[in-house]
Amino acid sequence: MLGKVFKAYDVRATYPNPLNEQTAWKIGYGTARYLLERAAAGGDTDPMMRHIVVGRDMRPSSPALAQALIEGIRTYGAHVIDVGMVDTPFVYFAINYLDCAGGVMVTASHNPVEYNGFKVSGRQAFPIGQATGLDEISKYAAMADFEKVVPPPVPTGRIEERDFWAGYREHVLSFLRLGPRTIKVVVDASNGMAGTMMKKVFKDLDHLRIIELNFRNTTGRFAHDPNPLIAANLADLRQRVLEEKANFGLCFDGDADRAIFVDERAEIIGCDHLTAMMAGHFLKSNPGAGIVFDLRSSRTVEEEINRAGGRPIRSRVGHVFMKQALREHGAVFGGELSGHFYFRDNFNADSGAIAFAQVLSILALTKRRLSELIKPFTKYSQSGEINFMNEEKELALQALEEHFAGAAEISHLDGLTIDCFRREGWWCNVRQSNTEPVLRLNLEARNEVIRDRMINEIAPMLGHRVAH
Repeated sequence: MLGKVFKAYDVRATYPNPLNEQTAWKIGYGTARYLLERAAAGGDTDPMMRHIVVGRDMRPSSPALAQALIEGIRTYGAHVIDVGMVDTPFVYFAINYLDCAGGVMVTASHNPVEYNGFKVSGRQAFPIGQATGLDEISKYAAMADFEKVVPPPVPTGRIEERDFWAGYREHVLSFLRLGPRTIKVVVDASNGMAGTMMKKVFKDLDHLRIIELNFRNTTGRFAHDPNPLIAANLADLRQRVLEEKANFGLCFDGDADRAIFVDERAEIIGCDHLTAMMAGHFLKSNPGAGIVFDLRSSRTVEEEINRAGGRPIRSRVGHVFMKQALREHGAVFGGELSGHFYFRDNFNADSGAIAFAQVLSILALTKRRLSELIKPFTKYSQSGEINFMNEEKELALQALEEHFAGAAEISHLDGLTIDCFRREGWWCNVRQSNTEPVLRLNLEARNEVIRDRMINEIAPMLGHRVAH
């Protein structure tokens, strides 16, 4: 049962089968053992290294799962700081604010309401994924089978409820610079934790007017799936932006660590184009700094970083790798196509709230529209992600590489990247799904003609195209 809930980057499954309170207790026990053993191995004797932050989202199953998780943590002997119903970046903040052993957020992020799960972080909110501790937690959880133990183990760890909203608000608003221009924004909270976060953090600010959409988050129902990457989920937001004549709009996912933006024309902004815009902004105040970007991003990202005098750093896809790249290179900022934006001064972690603050700040410094600021970065033609069913993924990638060998620059940083841009005006990346027999193609070209021609050439080598 445990094997079905552990994924590459977190724990996630449907509730109550296979994820339930019994499983949550075991994962809590295993998480506490892993975090405390790691602290001990590092020779850290600070009493806070026995404390673990726990937060949860608004899903109906979250209170029960959080309670079971907490009991498992306490049974191992760790102490719990319960921060209640918060967004995921709040947990990252609390871990660093307290300088404790780590934390767990009870959430299924963008998944439908019948799902739930756990995002586990170590000290300084270091991400714990399959290769960075999640496998060990899974092993420890499987060993924590005390159902037949008589008497049953008694929790010895303490539990304390804490409210850090004032500190969190101060931290997020340290990234915000509003000017005399009043900015009107439509915010779709997706009936998720952004509804709480926006009211706690961005209320009563001069020169900011927020139009609320889907802010109610205690019913367990979503007006639309809390996944802003799906264009259909942005329909109400886009319509409202036009109706309100807003400066821009954004939609958060369920736990508010991701955000997708639309401009004043209600056009969806690519996260790579937004990364390019924000990179230029950060490099004005951080000359020569590193900027990390998802390797699937448009070439305009690297071009803008170079133009602004920064150091472009390509990263593998996924928050574990993005955060690691920021940390290793001392980069000031990073952006990913999935809507995750990372900030050095936010403990190298991602935050939808801080991304919002940065876009607000950029717009406040100019009289230009958001669409005008983004336009320079949309000069190339992109395919978007195209999925192909293929039971022989590795063989297909090998054949694709052989097909273009000698005619292109080849990279294996994440999947297969083929770069023919200088010679033929196109490049692409093909990655394998971690969980399905699927290959994912992203292709970019100088124009639509080259783009469509290369998609038609490459597609037959990748398998059966999946309807979007």
